[in-house]
Amino acid sequence: MTLRARLTAAFLAVVLGPVLLGAVFVGIAVAAVSDQRASERLDSGAENLRAALAVTCQRLRLAAETAALLGDRPDAAQAAVTRGLARAVEVTRPDGAVLASAGDRPARPWADCAAPTASAYAAVSASVDVLDAQGRPAGRAWAVEPVDSDLLGWLASASGVRINSLAAGVQATAEDARIADLARGLVTGATGTTDDGRLVRRLDPQPGQPLALAISVPAPDTQGLYAVLVAVVVCAGLVAISVAWWLARSTTQPLTELAQAVDRVAGGDLGARVPVRSQDEVGRLGQTFNRMTREMQGYVQALTASRDQLRGQLGVLGDTLAGTHDLHRILQVILQTATAATGAQSGVVLMVDPAGSELRGQVGEGPIGLPGGIDVAELRLPAGEGLLGAVAATGEPMRGRVERDGPALSPLEPRCVTYVAVPIAAPAAGPTTGLEPQSERPPAARGVLALYDRHGFDEFDDADLITLRTFAGQAAVAVDNVRVHEEAQRLSLTDPLTGLSNYRYLRESLRREVERASRFGRALAVLALDLDHFKEVNDTYGHAAGDAVLAEFARRLRAEIREVDFAFRQGGEEFVVLLPETDASGAAVLAERLGAAVRRSPVIVVSSTGGQPTRRIPVTVSIGIAVFPYHGTTGAAVLEAADDALYAAKAGGRDTYRLATALISGKASAEVTPGAPKAAQPPRQSRGG
Repeated sequence: MTLRARLTAAFLAVVLGPVLLGAVFVGIAVAAVSDQRASERLDSGAENLRAALAVTCQRLRLAAETAALLGDRPDAAQAAVTRGLARAVEVTRPDGAVLASAGDRPARPWADCAAPTASAYAAVSASVDVLDAQGRPAGRAWAVEPVDSDLLGWLASASGVRINSLAAGVQATAEDARIADLARGLVTGATGTTDDGRLVRRLDPQPGQPLALAISVPAPDTQGLYAVLVAVVVCAGLVAISVAWWLARSTTQPLTELAQAVDRVAGGDLGARVPVRSQDEVGRLGQTFNRMTREMQGYVQALTASRDQLRGQLGVLGDTLAGTHDLHRILQVILQTATAATGAQSGVVLMVDPAGSELRGQVGEGPIGLPGGIDVAELRLPAGEGLLGAVAATGEPMRGRVERDGPALSPLEPRCVTYVAVPIAAPAAGPTTGLEPQSERPPAARGVLALYDRHGFDEFDDADLITLRTFAGQAAVAVDNVRVHEEAQRLSLTDPLTGLSNYRYLRESLRREVERASRFGRALAVLALDLDHFKEVNDTYGHAAGDAVLAEFARRLRAEIREVDFAFRQGGEEFVVLLPETDASGAAVLAERLGAAVRRSPVIVVSSTGGQPTRRIPVTVSIGIAVFPYHGTTGAAVLEAADDALYAAKAGGRDTYRLATALISGKASAEVTPGAPKAAQPPRQSRGG
């Protein structure tokens, strides 16, 4: 039996008995029932109004959380308004400055759902803190619903009673003003009657109901019916009591349970459910309420999981960018974060090669449909071809469906149905005529970040495109940072005058090569070189000429050594050469060849001002040779042995070389090299020149 049928049966049970006593008794009974129903309508309307306002506050809080989650992005506030969660949204910094806003914001003050107040207001609002990546407050997001005729009309429809705001300036008609004036003179919860016969009750702000409102229903016309009330009650008492009990039990109990469940949901308990004991209107209402709370709980859990996952990915991304210069690792984390943020099934990052002729695969994520089962690192795509080549060549992002929007995929790039691809740090491309073949035009981007086939949705949207462009910007910054770091690392280990490695890199390389030679049982030759009479070159021709001599000597030195050998400028006119897997005889051959290359032709120095003639400066070099492990068991010991042999070469008349002797009592001495004159070794302080 439906609720309507039960109410009709109750009415007949109450009315048909007194009908025998006359129509007057029926009228009085109807009047009594009307009074009771009017009061019950006010009670029910108040409960329904609180529930409707609780739903409104919950919706506004969801809008504020949506704006807070998006942070200071330009579309943060608009996203919540567009989805219909609020009429207006505002995101502010801690100092009150507005970061983003959307919708028609009414003037403050606003009634806050979380802190009800009886002061004047123009709108109802909910707000949440905006947190930065470290979880610290970075502002506040507000979602606002104006208290106007639209809101009051919706509340009236939801509660079943007429709603009037007690805030000044909201009344639309003179009747609204009369109802509001009457309600202001009442205490909270009291009922009054207007001149035109409406029952009015005042509701002040309280938790879950932030507005000061007046609710009203038409008052029943009971004039002339009270005289026979006692007779009607006596005749219909027994029937009325039984029917009232049955109605209270069968009708009000489900509504009470539903109201209690609504209060629990308003308090944040999304697990609240109501028992469904019948299939009438109240039973269907309970089923709908249970389904609504289950779906809402699922949505909240999904949002929470998505938020936590995105926060975790952003944390990993921040730590990676701050803690490493490994470009491959940085690009991998950026791609993982981008796929998690957009819900993509897979994605790739490709970078343009130095020549600008092709895109080379760097990292991939998810099941990537590459033809032939090749790895992402093996992916090579000509610039300008296919989807990814077009994005790299034009520098313009693209998204859509392959079969509908194109472009046609190259046979070499991943297979997909939907896609979104953005360029990585497109620099300002040089001017082109537009007549060059596309394959010869320089690419407009350093690389491409692409995602494929979004989970659960047909296509990527504009929000995904904006998100991906943000991650592409981070990838571009990472590429620049890695390149700057590598260049700074190179400059810190290079002598700026000669282009050779400096003394700092000498120590590191000598330690590394000694460890390698010791591990594999190989020899390591060390040559200490010093230009003869270099001080006289500076004194005679000037320091500019001396610098030119040093640069030319370094060039000749690089020309004589192997690619696997290392040349260093130790300081001034002193140089060191490391010869991996080279014994004493091999080092002597190089020393003879290097001395001849330096001696063969003088260094030509051209004056930069034109006031001095071109000079031809003869240069010779003295060389000391030591070999690990015969002349020292450590890198420092071998270098010192080569240095001692260099002193011996200086003492032997310069323009020659000496080979250190084997270790004797921990000290290496120089021996005469075949074909080189022998001379006594001078004191160490006489080495210069």
